[in-house]
Amino acid sequence: MSVQVTSFPAIANAPLVGLAEGNGTFNNLHLAGLVLFVPWLLKRLLPLVNRGGFKTYLFLLLLTGLPTTLAYWMVMSRIGSRKNEKVRLPGKNIEEYITIKDPELKKLYNGKQKIPMQVFHDAHFKGKIEFNGDVLEIMEQRHDWATFIMTWPLLKYVLTVLVPDVITHSREQDSDQVTEHYDRGNDFYSWFLGPRMIYTSGVILNPDEKETLEQLQDNKLAIVCSKLDLKPEDRLLDIGCGWGTLTAYAAKNFGCDATGVTLAKNQTEFGNNRIQENGIASDKARILCCDFREIAEKPSGSYTKIVSLEMAEHVGIRRYQTFLRQVYNLLDDDGIFVFQVAGIRQCWQYEDLVWGLFMNKYVFPGADASCSLGWVINQLEKANFEVKNIDVLGVHYSATLHRWYENWLSHHDEIVAKYGDKWYRVWAFFLAWSVISSRQGSASVFQITLHKNLNAYHRVGGVKSHASIHVKLEKEPE
Repeated sequence: MSVQVTSFPAIANAPLVGLAEGNGTFNNLHLAGLVLFVPWLLKRLLPLVNRGGFKTYLFLLLLTGLPTTLAYWMVMSRIGSRKNEKVRLPGKNIEEYITIKDPELKKLYNGKQKIPMQVFHDAHFKGKIEFNGDVLEIMEQRHDWATFIMTWPLLKYVLTVLVPDVITHSREQDSDQVTEHYDRGNDFYSWFLGPRMIYTSGVILNPDEKETLEQLQDNKLAIVCSKLDLKPEDRLLDIGCGWGTLTAYAAKNFGCDATGVTLAKNQTEFGNNRIQENGIASDKARILCCDFREIAEKPSGSYTKIVSLEMAEHVGIRRYQTFLRQVYNLLDDDGIFVFQVAGIRQCWQYEDLVWGLFMNKYVFPGADASCSLGWVINQLEKANFEVKNIDVLGVHYSATLHRWYENWLSHHDEIVAKYGDKWYRVWAFFLAWSVISSRQGSASVFQITLHKNLNAYHRVGGVKSHASIHVKLEKEPE
């Protein structure tokens, strides 16, 4: 069966070469066997430890487990094959796609010799390599000129930055990373987010037309508030509220009491100004600049509705369950929680891994809790939430990112003048690659509607706001 291209106005449609599968050679059983075998072998061969018992084996297992996993990734990313060959690559010379200006790199990568994506993007950000044309168009053809192997710099980053971040994930770390990232300047973000200043996925309602970025975000705001079933008497908490647009929207349109929480000072000031500009009283809505853990100390059931849109990735794997239990405690027993979180596919390809490490290093430092949908649902159910509805919004994010990408390119001169060429390059590359990653399933967004798993929760009350069960038939069935 041949692979078909699409032509929907709503998204950046991939050319045929952009639909090629990558290397997904990975076997959990093989890896587990290797992780268990290596310490056993070392215990038998090394004279200092070969007299030890089971505790010595466990010590070696802890010592070698991560390096063995990384070594496995490094080898398999090189020798593994593509998942299938349904899309044939053109096989053009690398010079057709990129221009390498660095002499040393040019000696290594020329003709049919592909360049590792990590080597490419690090050099591109320094101006050593240029795209021969539009970034997104060339990235669509990436499998013909780049490889997605685990390089030594990537392994070093995992061992010295990512793993320590996962283990610690302190308040100080969260504050430093958020301040560095989100307090860069509101103009920096406005140049791609547009007037809504919403840094989360919008929603396509009509794939047969190109809705504007503002329409996509307005669609999302309406959908989220509908799922929350907001009423004037509600007390809404928006965790990780960004620039406060949803907080202001909910208070203005539904009359509820709304509180947004962010660690970023610029976002706090912007959000409170937006609330004031929309004529909302300060005793009805407000943005607080504080760590969510401070809010979590409030009495049980303080909020009837809670929403968190793409903030939990920054919570960290180690603190994920604690975070969800704190949300559970703050939520009224009859309340609703809408939880939107970005994640990756469980059966990943090495491109997904390389993309994720790039994102962690350059775009979202500390966002180590971008996991599969299955993992997220398991965590939510462990925290005693019941899942009412799940919407997977990956392709919607691709559409949103494409609008951001177009906005970013249109502000090239202002961005370079204030923030320099490197930041322009990093963000253009991030947005272009993410358009592709979210469209092809490497990454996605899960919008999950939840409530407490209690016998006394009146589930029938949520039928009207359960959008996915309300089907509009094009014609009456016979």
